[in-house]
Amino acid sequence: MAVYSMTGYSSAAASPVQGPGNEADHGASGFSGKGGAGATLGIELRSVNSRFLDLTLKLPDDWRSVEPALRDLLTARLKRGKVELRLTTGSVDAGHWPQPRPDQLSRLAGLQNTVQSWLPQATALTVHEALGWCRGAGSPPPARDDEAVLATARRAVEQLLASRAAEGARLAAALMERVEGLRALALRAEPLVPQLVKRQQARFLERWTEALASAEAGAGSGAPLGQEARDRAHERALAEAAAFAIRIDVAEELTRLRSHLDAVEQLLAKGGEVGKRLDFLIQELLREANTLGSKASSLELTNLSVEMKVLIEQLREQVQNLE
Repeated sequence: MAVYSMTGYSSAAASPVQGPGNEADHGASGFSGKGGAGATLGIELRSVNSRFLDLTLKLPDDWRSVEPALRDLLTARLKRGKVELRLTTGSVDAGHWPQPRPDQLSRLAGLQNTVQSWLPQATALTVHEALGWCRGAGSPPPARDDEAVLATARRAVEQLLASRAAEGARLAAALMERVEGLRALALRAEPLVPQLVKRQQARFLERWTEALASAEAGAGSGAPLGQEARDRAHERALAEAAAFAIRIDVAEELTRLRSHLDAVEQLLAKGGEVGKRLDFLIQELLREANTLGSKASSLELTNLSVEMKVLIEQLREQVQNLE
């Protein structure tokens, strides 16, 4: 199953039909008008990221009755995202130019004379304005065809899903790059902890030797301490070294981090609605990276923790766009 982004765009238009006498095949989405004029129908879909499915439908007033069916169509195919649907309709004649009739022009002239008799300062109609009025008066509104709208909307939704799937594939590839980067950082951090413990144990034993020498010097005439005192000091040094090793041990954090990375890979391979699950895993990854940084007792581990946080933040930004 594909991974879908919440970002996408699509558009679909119904093929104009010039009336019942036209025998050309215009497809299932043909949209006919009246009086020999072909009606145009277009649907645009825009989608951006959102926590939930947020639908906005911009329809002409004459087409409000088809809104529930369009909402059902979008809800059935989309799960998350802020989606805007825009429906546009119009009509166009065979010549693409209005053909004013004498009765229309006569009526416009009479109306213009009436207005100018009352408003002498009113300007005369231009040719463009006259053609516009004749087009509106001479073209009946296009026939309502709800099925053509729904068929066009279905094609637009399919195109939107294809667009979101293509963007989702690019996001999944980018996420996998960050996952591999985090795995490489975890591998670099793993051998550092035993090295730090070994160095710290050597430091504790050095401090133990210095403490013994100081105690013997303080006892007078350089007399050596008894075996029991030496044993107690040695046990204390080993206890401090063990406590330090426990305090800086990040093996558990690295194990959990790798486990979360495995879960991210599995979700990306599975596909579908993975955005919310991935967002939760990103929070867990960030928690492990923060713990690693708080336990860091060397500059190397601190730098690795910072690099991990950078990659995890990049993961978070990309995951916000997934459905």
